This record gives sequence, structure tokens and C-alpha cells, in this order.
Amino acid sequence: MLADLTLVTKVALFRDHRAFEELVHKYQSPVRRFLLNLTHGDEALSDDLAQDTFLKAYQSIGQFKGMASFQTWLMRIAYNAFYDHQRRRRAETVSLDETAPAALLSVKAVKPSESTVMDVRRALSLLGEAERTCITLQMIDGAPIDEIAQITGMPANTVKSHLRRGKEKLKTFLKENGYDR
Repeated sequence: MLADLTLVTKVALFRDHRAFEELVHKYQSPVRRFLLNLTHGDEALSDDLAQDTFLKAYQSIGQFKGMASFQTWLMRIAYNAFYDHQRRRRAETVSLDETAPAALLSVKAVKPSESTVMDVRRALSLLGEAERTCITLQMIDGAPIDEIAQITGMPANTVKSHLRRGKEKLKTFLKENGYDR
């Protein structure tokens, strides 16, 4: 974290492009994976939103206060970029594809079967946007509840509720479809 603060300071004070490149290199994969999960596996959209995230981070890096980790601050920007995109799409009355992100399935070391991939996609499509976001942040990125609350802007108890409901929906669906482990 101290290394991140040093890099952030170099970028904020001196507009040091190499320091920012180091931050991008360090956080590009987690940001992209997070956005890939939120966009239901849409790689092109995830890449666009990640690029937007890093551009906004660069432009506003002087506003980083260090109250949370740089990664949490960056994920909040990514979440806001996704949320802004969703609002624009809703305004255009275009709905999102309800398939689950393929990236969720790549977390396992063993490649899942095609039927398992389809079942997990269907299970995740049952979740609301907030539930899917909280599930993704906790189960894929390993974020604790307080960090999820900071990223999403939700109270911690709301995050807990979304996690509980989301996990229950996933569990019910998977049990009904022969996954009883």
C-alpha cells in the first residue's frame, strides 16, 4: 500500500506517466475482471469501461485521500463507470444480455463442462444487478464487506442482505439442477 501511495503522489504532483503506468499494470487485471463480471462477460465493453476507469482515475488522482486503499478507490471508479453505462443504456431502452460472465467460471483451476457453464450462467442471471455485483466482489475478488460497501456506496448491512439473498438464490437454483454439494 505504501508503494501505491508513492506512485499516486508522483502522478498527482508531477504527472509522472511511468508511475501511472505501474498502477495500471498492477490493477488492470482486477479492474478488468470485475468489469467483465458486471458486464456478463462482454469483453469489448469491459475493456472500454476499464479504459474509462483508468482515464478517470488519472484525471482525478489528486482527489485520492488515502482513506481506503488505492484499489478500493479504483474499483469504486470502475463501478461508477459501469453504473453510468447502465443508466445510459436504460435511457436508450436497450436491455443487457442476461447471461452470466464467463470470467466467473474461469476462477476454478479445472475447466468446467459446457453444461456446468450454462447452469452457472442461468443461476447468475437470476440475481439482480446489486446481488450480482456484491457476489462478484466477494466470491471472485475476495473483497470484505466493508470494501464492497465502499466500492458500491451501499451500507454494509445492505451489502450483507444482497450477499445473503444472492447466495440463497444461487444455492436454490443449483440444488434444483442436480448440484447438491
